[in-house]
Amino acid sequence: MTQPREPAGLQANTPESIAVAIEGVSKWYGEFQVLRDINLNVAFGERIVVCGPSGSGKSTLIRCINQLETHQEGRIVVDGVEMHAKMKGLSHMRRDVGMVFQHFNLFPHLSVIDNCTLALIRTGRASRAEAKAIAMENLNRVRIPDQAKKYPAQLSGGQQQRVAIARALCMKPKIMLFDEPTSALDPEMIKEVLDVMTGLANDGMTMICVTHEMGFAREVADRIVFMDGGEVIECAPPDTFFRNPTHIRAKKFLSQLLHK
Repeated sequence: MTQPREPAGLQANTPESIAVAIEGVSKWYGEFQVLRDINLNVAFGERIVVCGPSGSGKSTLIRCINQLETHQEGRIVVDGVEMHAKMKGLSHMRRDVGMVFQHFNLFPHLSVIDNCTLALIRTGRASRAEAKAIAMENLNRVRIPDQAKKYPAQLSGGQQQRVAIARALCMKPKIMLFDEPTSALDPEMIKEVLDVMTGLANDGMTMICVTHEMGFAREVADRIVFMDGGEVIECAPPDTFFRNPTHIRAKKFLSQLLHK
């Protein structure tokens, strides 16, 4: 178990301490409003778990952070830079925001090591030799250096997701976003991915994770953000959220989830 510590977000009183500032963000798909006036600050070093029922806007919110989805109202500021679809240097900013998806998104025709080195080489961040060294360092970090020469189809789902995490880490991101990273995995593979994510959290990585893995949330998160109907309706430290949620919708969600 991780040792309890004061949540980083409670110390986020200065602009330079804030990794992500979400201010009055709203988004629509046509006439359907998927995000409603979202306000949230995330400090550097803080670990946030976003949870809630399906369709509550969780994944859309974190995809807006690196502008894989665009918001129509409000501001999203990452490390002091406002993110929007037409900004100059968007691709450069995305390098600082690693993202891990539900479905791995590995290139099937490339080996594990080549999946991890491709972006480093294409962006000119490293020579081929340097990129290989960085990739092996991160494959060690996610505990699968022995899989470097294999192809995605030769790996289990849990191993593929760990490759996806290693690939994101190769770009040395300041912030990591996880969009339900275990939802596509068989139950026996979930723990190996969560163990890697717990290790990143213990190393001080700034993390925003959409997940229904409440054991992980209890152990790792500084704050739980609960969403419903496109709104943040509860935001609290894990102990408070699990012992005494204030909103009736959060209470119902927990009772259903924890008694499955």
